[in-house]
Amino acid sequence: MSTDPIAALIEAHGLPDPYRTVVAQHWQPLATAIARRAADTTPLIVGINGAQGSGKSTLCAFLEVLLAARQLRAVTLSIDDLYLGRADRAQLAEKVHPLFATRGVPGTHAPGLGIAIVDAVLSGHDFDLPRFDKGTDERSDAAERISGPVDVLLLEGWCVGCRPQADEELLEPVNDLEAREDAEGIWRSVSNLWLRGDYAKLFGLIDMLVMLKVDSFETVIANRLKQEEKLRAARPDAPHLMDEAAIRRFCQHYERLTRHMLQDLPPRADVVFELGPDQVPLNLPKTLSAGLASRDLPS
Repeated sequence: MSTDPIAALIEAHGLPDPYRTVVAQHWQPLATAIARRAADTTPLIVGINGAQGSGKSTLCAFLEVLLAARQLRAVTLSIDDLYLGRADRAQLAEKVHPLFATRGVPGTHAPGLGIAIVDAVLSGHDFDLPRFDKGTDERSDAAERISGPVDVLLLEGWCVGCRPQADEELLEPVNDLEAREDAEGIWRSVSNLWLRGDYAKLFGLIDMLVMLKVDSFETVIANRLKQEEKLRAARPDAPHLMDEAAIRRFCQHYERLTRHMLQDLPPRADVVFELGPDQVPLNLPKTLSAGLASRDLPS
């Protein structure tokens, strides 16, 4: 593997070599903008929002390296790693609504744990980064201990920065899953209440919000199918792999809030990357292009 950290990441993530251009033209300017914000506010909490398969974890991996080159220590916390395990979700399914057995919507995470981690970052304390194993659908015991100060916390996730919907927006189902299995609107209403609670507290700690904006929800389904193919190739014996029909049903759990965020979040985000069908940004956001010096970009 190359000693060049960018080349090493490209190789590790199975990306084509031309992806270096994406790094130079898009992720480098974003890292510069984050570094400039961190010069005024440290530790800096950066939210990275994006639908499933939009490339959030890949972006965060590159940002960690690019910020390290600027003498800034960045650590990534994925909201997926805050998911409740199957037993806890089963209790929610029994006591609140059966659809809470499936991880995904607000209510199936432990946002209080995320708040505690952000608090530890802000106070300079050591903390454990949790890990969720999607292959087993359980939180892993292999948490990562983070010691010493962190300059930038990258909080990434599909619903990071999401605001609750208005009550009238909850009345009509958005897909067959809601029509058949949440006809009375209990599941979506309770999830919306959670968005008003600890999730709002967690997202309220974000200093800078970045969105990777896909063009449609149909793209989300296609990306999720690709993710499952990669998981199956890497771990063919994992017990909770899904076929295409299961994935399409699974994605319906996310559809309401994904469509809501595609409309609500772009005007509020500090940086919005419009993505093409290959999950590559179509252009450099104006909020990044303004004032960037040529020396900030690699040759």
